[in-house]
Amino acid sequence: MLIIGIAGGTGCGKTTVVNQILNELPDGEVGVISQDSYYKDSSHLSYEERVSTNFDHPRSIDFELLAEHLQLLKKGEVINQPIYSFVQHNRTGDTVLTQPRKVMIVEGILILTNPELREMFDIKIFVHADSDERLIRRLKRDIAERGRNINEVLKRYQSTLKPMHEQFIEPMKEYADIIIPNNKYNTVAIDIVKTIINDRL
Repeated sequence: MLIIGIAGGTGCGKTTVVNQILNELPDGEVGVISQDSYYKDSSHLSYEERVSTNFDHPRSIDFELLAEHLQLLKKGEVINQPIYSFVQHNRTGDTVLTQPRKVMIVEGILILTNPELREMFDIKIFVHADSDERLIRRLKRDIAERGRNINEVLKRYQSTLKPMHEQFIEPMKEYADIIIPNNKYNTVAIDIVKTIINDRL
């Protein structure tokens, strides 16, 4: 099994890159695991406390469970990937059965901050987009898909997103094997990734 880690700041276009890779490879050979599914369970907190949690800090992620799940997949076992609700700021209690595949893509803003996970990635990709572009994408997504209002998104951006990006996410570029500038559709970078995947497989 080939494990690819795709990191980068919020709204940088990780999902676009994941989809481009999926489109280039045969159906059924690639599985995707999202770091967002592995936010720690916070059922013990009130809704108000969950809303004020800093979800952009590495300690908000259950890296232990994520690493354990990747190990199981590598052994050819199925896993129950948690389902997370951005509306409730908590896991739903449901899971999705995830099968091992020839290629597993793990995507998320903080995945390269964890040394154990970094060791497990055969290819580490960092998707770069400029901060204005990322903020605009984040605003559109959070308002359309996550029930947030503009003030809420901007307040979170200033208080946690931007400082956490500078402290934890941007420095992770040094661990990346490939940095994809995603301000435009980057076919060359995707072709390189596809070639590496085919060589390894």
